[in-house]
Amino acid sequence: MVARKSEEIPVQSLIDLDRLIHEPARLTIMMLLYVVESADFTFLMNQTGLTWGNLSSHMSKLEEAGYVAVEKKFVGKKPSTMAHLTDSGRDAFQTYRRQMQLLFDGLPD
Repeated sequence: MVARKSEEIPVQSLIDLDRLIHEPARLTIMMLLYVVESADFTFLMNQTGLTWGNLSSHMSKLEEAGYVAVEKKFVGKKPSTMAHLTDSGRDAFQTYRRQMQLLFDGLPD
């Protein structure tokens, strides 16, 4: 079936999606950090259901892209790893949200 001009599917919005964010585990991490501002790894593990190793791997990719900042410190005598979105990460997530909204808004009913 060929779409008429008024029913064109916004394919470019899908093509332009940030694939780093689009991966489900990283999307979940980005959404959580967008809402809570910052979180420790234990919270992120519990919310995402990821193992420590998987979470660490995904966080490393987001950190390499400049989307998250990770800080390791001690709280009392216990090590704590905290993460938050950088300004670049917040901007990238907002762009991703807009692109997804354009994609869904452009689909015919």
